[in-house]
Amino acid sequence: MHIIINNSSQQPIYEQIVESIKAMIMSGELGEDTMLPSVRALARDLKISALTVKKAYDHLESEGFIVTVHGKGSFVAMANANLLAEQARKEVEADLERAIQKGRRCGMTDEEISDLVRLLMEDSIC
Repeated sequence: MHIIINNSSQQPIYEQIVESIKAMIMSGELGEDTMLPSVRALARDLKISALTVKKAYDHLESEGFIVTVHGKGSFVAMANANLLAEQARKEVEADLERAIQKGRRCGMTDEEISDLVRLLMEDSIC
């Protein structure tokens, strides 16, 4: 599993791990029932504390992305299309909220921001 940790980021390391694994699950890179590296193995690979990896795995489990079977390891949970879609919507919503806040800080009106979003959507190929 390829996870890159940015030590100079303001985002905590465990959150970087969570986001990386979520992205791999949502993209299909990690399929259902795929076994994740053990906490110790991932900690050793990333050169971080096992407690940090454990915190990331606990977070992923609480959100339903992975399942931990004691004595066997952690596995990607059964793909729940609704959960994955909701997670993607939350991420888009957060990105849009940051963009709106940035526009307002730059002095843009709500109408200017809306016009810009509409324009970008019209020009989008997707």
